[in-house]
Amino acid sequence: MNKQPIWNPSAARIEAARLTAFAQARGFEPPDYEALWRWSVDARAEFWQAVWDDCGVVAARRADTVQADGEAMPGAHWFAGSRLNFAENLLRGDGEAVALIACDERGRRRQLTRAQLRAEVARVAAGLAADGVGPGDRVAGFVPNSEHAVIAMLAAASLGAIWSSCSPDFGEAGVLDRFGQIEPKVLFACDGYYYGGKRVDTRARVARIRGGLPGLARLVMIPFLDDTWAPPEAVAFDDYGQAGAALAFTPMAFEAPLYVLYSSGTTGKPKCIVHGAGGTLLQHLKELILHSDVRPGDRLFFFTTCGWMMWNWLVSGLAARATVLLYDGSPFHPGPDVLWDLAEREGVTQFGVSARYLAALEKAGHVPRQHHQLAALRTVLSTGSPLAPEQFDFVYGAVKADLQLASVSGGTDIIACFALGCPWLPVYRGELQCRGLGMAVEVFDEAGRPLRDASGELVCTQPFPSMPLGFWNDPDGARYRATYFERFHRPDGGGVWHHGDYARLTARGSLVIEGRSDTTLNPGGVRIGTAEIYRVVDAQPEILESVVVGHRHNGEEHVVLFVRLRDGVVWSEDLAQRIRSAVRESLTPRHVPAKILPCPEVPRTISGKLSETAVRDLIHGRDVNNAEALANPAALDFFRTLGRRGLL
Repeated sequence: MNKQPIWNPSAARIEAARLTAFAQARGFEPPDYEALWRWSVDARAEFWQAVWDDCGVVAARRADTVQADGEAMPGAHWFAGSRLNFAENLLRGDGEAVALIACDERGRRRQLTRAQLRAEVARVAAGLAADGVGPGDRVAGFVPNSEHAVIAMLAAASLGAIWSSCSPDFGEAGVLDRFGQIEPKVLFACDGYYYGGKRVDTRARVARIRGGLPGLARLVMIPFLDDTWAPPEAVAFDDYGQAGAALAFTPMAFEAPLYVLYSSGTTGKPKCIVHGAGGTLLQHLKELILHSDVRPGDRLFFFTTCGWMMWNWLVSGLAARATVLLYDGSPFHPGPDVLWDLAEREGVTQFGVSARYLAALEKAGHVPRQHHQLAALRTVLSTGSPLAPEQFDFVYGAVKADLQLASVSGGTDIIACFALGCPWLPVYRGELQCRGLGMAVEVFDEAGRPLRDASGELVCTQPFPSMPLGFWNDPDGARYRATYFERFHRPDGGGVWHHGDYARLTARGSLVIEGRSDTTLNPGGVRIGTAEIYRVVDAQPEILESVVVGHRHNGEEHVVLFVRLRDGVVWSEDLAQRIRSAVRESLTPRHVPAKILPCPEVPRTISGKLSETAVRDLIHGRDVNNAEALANPAALDFFRTLGRRGLL
């Protein structure tokens, strides 16, 4: 375990944190986060009611009871009898305050005040209502990360409808695998987008998607490439609805469905994960206000697409009275400064990116602090994959010495975080600062016994409000229970949420995420997290990125490492030996790959995550059922050939 922190919050910062006022009102003093966390999981009803009150949830009716069937997992119910509207909670506040700033790689910038955003939402909601959209209906978006997506989502939510979105880099089959299951009544789609300086036309794809959704009542087109184009059966976004319409909010139950998100879908059709309005709102308010210290007037940014749950999380920043910044395009076009230009120009206070982005920035040798004034920046957020200790060093050395680096982990499954940052606590290299308030997170061994300072399965032993309502088209909940609740059980027979991450809980309560447990390596019967190997391999100057998997042969598992080389680097056995030596010296002999091979490309999901499962299946001769879930499906060809020819 790390002995010395890489950053400590100042007394002034702790005093100013919104978490401090929340805790002191309940008799807890900083920096004793452990005591506050323990109360939050032991007195769950009291804690979540406190979040509701202090974070200012707007409701047409308060709850009759905070928690019913409180130990059931799944099966616990929250805030029964309450009536609220998700959009109303995001759209409240000073009408003159800036709500959204939407930018893209072409230099386009649009700013909306809260009053302007409310007017746009009212206009589009009138169009949806005229098309028969009401509570429980689905509205889908095949959309870039622009103001249009936020307006359409809030309009749907204002009516009690369900929103679901994919980014426009999804292929036609991938979109239909998702939207085809939920059968939307209205589809918002773009005619194209720009990425890396390239113009991508999606009009033919949209036409085919529309043809694959027979229940669609309306297609609304967002013109990114051509302001004049719209197919005859569609309406342009700016012409949809009724200008000057009054904004109304349909009160909904706390557990009314709000979002449908999707599993990656690399092993079959993606699961449609249904999230509730109240649980999403309450969890996001807790994470934004108490953990991320987002304050009214802050400038909140996260680099994401509409196909990743971080988009949903980012937009909830409106409920914390922050200005939400959107960016659409490549984070490296026309150069590595583009997001830092945005951060400096707009005065970003919380800056969120993927771990992969920070690693790529370090590889490029880019030092933002040499080119940018980042006085407003208080927090850097990172997620998507484990953030290596070296990237912690990079952020504090290359970005800013006095900021909170909050590596967070949770996911699409809970539309929230199990572990994340805390403004009271120090930051240690490679560690997530704490378990989330109200989240009874533990690490179990194979027998379901809690571990400390040892690697095991990340679990949550008690219910929380943002647990999914279930899966779409899973009426008896069998698939839902099988996915999360059948691996471990409590002594009382109740369920335990098994998340599928391989992790380590330290003695001080921080977490280290070591990879996905379904891709954990097992050479010689010893489980190894893949994140440890990536940390060493990806630090080698010749390597751009890598993917490591287990390969079974003659009843034994061997570690196989594939590396993508930098341009101009020639593969050699000498380089392979240097990689092996680095792994052995930094880790253990068991971590050393039995084979190391160069590959032309590493497959990733559309949200940027490594697809270790696809590589593992292909090298064993099993095909990938849903290549449409990948951002670069052509990358599979290399691994498919290895598997079919038995070259390993």
